[in-house]
Amino acid sequence: MAQIIVNGRRLTCEEGEYILDICRRNDIDIPTLCRHDAVEPWGGCRLCIVEVSHLKWQGWKKHVTSCLYPAEDGLVVQTNTPQVREIRATLLDLLLARCPNSELIQELAAEYGVTETSYVPREAADNCILCGLCVRTCDEVIGRTAIGSAGRGVQREIATPLREAPPDCIGCGSCAYVCPTDVIQIIQTPTHRIIWERSFEMLTCKECGRANITEAQRDWMIERLNLPTDYYDLCDECKRKKVSGVQKAIAKF
Repeated sequence: MAQIIVNGRRLTCEEGEYILDICRRNDIDIPTLCRHDAVEPWGGCRLCIVEVSHLKWQGWKKHVTSCLYPAEDGLVVQTNTPQVREIRATLLDLLLARCPNSELIQELAAEYGVTETSYVPREAADNCILCGLCVRTCDEVIGRTAIGSAGRGVQREIATPLREAPPDCIGCGSCAYVCPTDVIQIIQTPTHRIIWERSFEMLTCKECGRANITEAQRDWMIERLNLPTDYYDLCDECKRKKVSGVQKAIAKF
């Protein structure tokens, strides 16, 4: 165990635990756009930057991304100093130029006094901030490589292979779910889901009849996780009801 000081508060944590996780657990607000519990942190957006020092550093300090910086006993953290706010404002100024129409970026930027970008806004801009969450979730969580990054510099973008409908996509929608700025669009009907220009047939729950997951996702997850072939016959809600009913029946005996 270790003790660190955050904004004057003494907090107990695990040695090596990331600062951002500690602050989240203790309701200390630090902005971030590229952090999601589904994947490992990588410090892409840099917005979670904080100031760190140490009781043994004799006043020396530095700025680090809190999602990647491990705690150690005696660490001193400041999350909202004027210099930290200035760095975040610069980052949000750049993001506002990249995504001038994103309401999320506009709101975050306004919190740091940036109501208009000082750079040239991107023409015909979408709201993609290139955080990479969608790509990493597809790869690390789902185990597919349906999307990736393409191009360099200002031409960099998230795209499918050869910019065609991706053969590796199973229509799970995880990429859209983790996207912080809602760039990835899903069209959902009772029988089909359309994403990345592909249409997937939906599997319906045998109990309630509601659309559950795509048939492609069912086949992939059963194969990958070695699940019973009937594992996805019921939706999660009906599974919970079934388990609850069994537990109540057992409790009567």
